[in-house]
Amino acid sequence: MSLPFDPSDPAYEARVRESFARQPFMATLGAALGAVEPGRVEVVLPYQDSITQQHGFFHGGAIGAIADTAGGYAAFTLFPADSTVLTVEYKINIMAPGRGARLVAVGEVTRSGRTLTVTRVDVYAEADGARTHCATATQTLICLMGRSDAPTAAS
Repeated sequence: MSLPFDPSDPAYEARVRESFARQPFMATLGAALGAVEPGRVEVVLPYQDSITQQHGFFHGGAIGAIADTAGGYAAFTLFPADSTVLTVEYKINIMAPGRGARLVAVGEVTRSGRTLTVTRVDVYAEADGARTHCATATQTLICLMGRSDAPTAAS
Protein backbone atom coordinates (compact mmCIF):
# COMPACT_ATOMS: atom_id res chain seq x y z
CA MET A 1 0.00 0.00 0.00
CA SER A 2 1.34 3.40 -0.92
CA LEU A 3 0.71 6.14 1.62
CA PRO A 4 0.20 9.75 0.48
CA PHE A 5 3.19 11.17 2.35
CA ASP A 6 6.25 12.94 1.01
CA PRO A 7 9.17 12.85 3.47
CA SER A 8 10.98 16.16 4.03
CA ASP A 9 14.29 14.31 4.42
CA PRO A 10 15.32 12.27 1.36
CA ALA A 11 17.63 10.21 3.63
CA TYR A 12 14.72 9.27 5.95
CA GLU A 13 15.23 5.51 5.62
CA ALA A 14 18.92 5.59 6.56
CA ARG A 15 18.13 7.94 9.46
CA VAL A 16 15.39 5.61 10.77
CA ARG A 17 17.53 2.48 10.43
CA GLU A 18 20.51 4.13 12.14
CA SER A 19 18.33 5.35 15.01
CA PHE A 20 16.71 1.92 15.45
CA ALA A 21 20.16 0.30 15.54
CA ARG A 22 20.97 2.45 18.61
CA GLN A 23 18.05 1.09 20.65
CA PRO A 24 19.40 -1.39 23.22
CA PHE A 25 15.87 -2.42 24.26
CA MET A 26 14.92 -3.53 20.75
CA ALA A 27 18.20 -5.49 20.56
CA THR A 28 17.46 -7.09 23.94
CA LEU A 29 14.05 -8.21 22.67
CA GLY A 30 15.56 -9.43 19.38
CA ALA A 31 13.42 -7.09 17.26
CA ALA A 32 14.41 -5.95 13.77
CA LEU A 33 13.18 -3.38 11.29
CA GLY A 34 11.28 -4.64 8.28
CA ALA A 35 9.92 -2.27 5.64
CA VAL A 36 10.61 1.46 6.03
CA GLU A 37 8.51 3.70 3.76
CA PRO A 38 7.26 7.29 4.10
CA GLY A 39 4.71 7.17 6.91
CA ARG A 40 4.94 3.37 7.34
CA VAL A 41 7.34 1.14 9.30
CA GLU A 42 7.34 -2.54 10.24
CA VAL A 43 9.03 -4.01 13.31
CA VAL A 44 9.48 -7.78 13.43
CA LEU A 45 9.92 -9.77 16.64
CA PRO A 46 10.85 -13.48 16.41
CA TYR A 47 9.58 -15.84 19.10
CA GLN A 48 11.87 -16.48 22.07
CA ASP A 49 10.96 -18.09 25.40
CA SER A 50 12.52 -15.10 27.21
CA ILE A 51 9.81 -12.69 25.96
CA THR A 52 6.74 -14.79 26.75
CA GLN A 53 4.33 -14.85 29.64
CA GLN A 54 3.18 -17.81 31.75
CA HIS A 55 1.06 -19.37 28.96
CA GLY A 56 3.85 -19.24 26.38
CA PHE A 57 2.36 -16.32 24.40
CA PHE A 58 4.35 -13.20 23.56
CA HIS A 59 4.20 -10.97 26.65
CA GLY A 60 1.92 -7.93 26.36
CA GLY A 61 4.89 -5.72 27.20
CA ALA A 62 6.75 -7.04 24.16
CA ILE A 63 3.68 -6.45 21.98
CA GLY A 64 3.39 -2.89 23.31
CA ALA A 65 7.10 -2.20 22.87
CA ILE A 66 7.18 -3.12 19.19
CA ALA A 67 3.90 -1.27 18.58
CA ASP A 68 5.33 1.88 20.16
CA THR A 69 8.51 1.56 18.12
CA ALA A 70 6.78 0.88 14.78
CA GLY A 71 4.48 3.88 15.22
CA GLY A 72 7.28 6.12 16.41
CA TYR A 73 9.48 5.36 13.46
CA ALA A 74 6.57 5.65 11.02
CA ALA A 75 6.19 9.23 12.27
CA PHE A 76 9.97 9.80 12.21
CA THR A 77 10.10 8.99 8.47
CA LEU A 78 8.22 12.24 7.87
CA PHE A 79 10.18 14.45 10.27
CA PRO A 80 12.93 16.85 9.17
CA ALA A 81 16.55 15.69 9.32
CA ASP A 82 17.34 18.01 12.25
CA SER A 83 14.72 16.59 14.60
CA THR A 84 13.96 13.67 16.84
CA VAL A 85 10.82 11.83 17.93
CA LEU A 86 9.33 11.02 21.33
CA THR A 87 6.11 9.24 22.24
CA VAL A 88 3.56 11.48 23.96
CA GLU A 89 1.02 8.68 24.55
CA TYR A 90 -0.21 5.39 23.22
CA LYS A 91 -3.11 3.05 23.86
CA ILE A 92 -3.11 -0.58 22.88
CA ASN A 93 -5.87 -3.18 22.64
CA ILE A 94 -4.68 -6.79 22.68
CA MET A 95 -7.44 -8.71 20.94
CA ALA A 96 -5.92 -12.19 20.58
CA PRO A 97 -2.98 -14.05 22.10
CA GLY A 98 0.38 -13.26 20.55
CA ARG A 99 1.15 -16.82 19.56
CA GLY A 100 3.34 -17.90 16.68
CA ALA A 101 6.80 -17.83 15.17
CA ARG A 102 6.96 -14.04 15.15
CA LEU A 103 5.09 -10.77 15.61
CA VAL A 104 4.96 -8.04 12.98
CA ALA A 105 3.97 -4.53 14.05
CA VAL A 106 2.89 -2.27 11.18
CA GLY A 107 2.89 1.42 12.07
CA GLU A 108 1.19 3.90 9.75
CA VAL A 109 0.81 7.65 10.08
CA THR A 110 -2.81 8.76 10.31
CA ARG A 111 -2.07 12.48 10.53
CA SER A 112 1.26 14.23 10.28
CA GLY A 113 1.33 17.67 11.88
CA ARG A 114 4.07 20.21 12.42
CA THR A 115 4.47 19.25 16.09
CA LEU A 116 2.21 16.25 16.79
CA THR A 117 1.74 13.17 14.65
CA VAL A 118 -0.87 10.44 15.15
CA THR A 119 -0.30 6.84 14.13
CA ARG A 120 -2.17 3.57 14.08
CA VAL A 121 -0.29 0.33 14.65
CA ASP A 122 -1.59 -3.16 13.91
CA VAL A 123 0.30 -6.10 15.37
CA TYR A 124 0.05 -9.53 13.78
CA ALA A 125 1.13 -12.93 15.09
CA GLU A 126 2.40 -15.19 12.33
CA ALA A 127 2.38 -18.99 12.52
CA ASP A 128 2.46 -21.64 9.80
CA GLY A 129 1.82 -19.12 7.03
CA ALA A 130 -1.24 -17.65 8.79
CA ARG A 131 -1.43 -14.13 10.18
CA THR A 132 -3.63 -13.28 13.18
CA HIS A 133 -4.40 -9.66 14.02
CA CYS A 134 -3.59 -9.68 17.74
CA ALA A 135 -3.39 -5.99 18.71
CA THR A 136 -4.13 -2.44 17.59
CA ALA A 137 -2.61 0.71 19.05
CA THR A 138 -3.12 4.41 18.51
CA GLN A 139 -0.30 6.76 19.32
CA THR A 140 0.63 10.44 19.48
CA LEU A 141 4.24 11.50 18.88
CA ILE A 142 6.03 14.82 19.13
CA CYS A 143 8.56 16.19 16.67
CA LEU A 144 11.38 17.93 18.55
CA MET A 145 12.90 20.35 16.04
CA GLY A 146 16.55 21.27 16.23
CA ARG A 147 17.26 18.28 18.48
CA SER A 148 19.66 15.54 17.54
CA ASP A 149 18.38 11.97 17.48
CA ALA A 150 21.74 10.90 18.93
CA PRO A 151 21.98 9.79 22.57
CA THR A 152 21.94 12.49 25.24
CA ALA A 153 24.34 12.61 28.15
CA ALA A 154 23.09 10.97 31.34
CA SER A 155 21.82 13.51 33.83
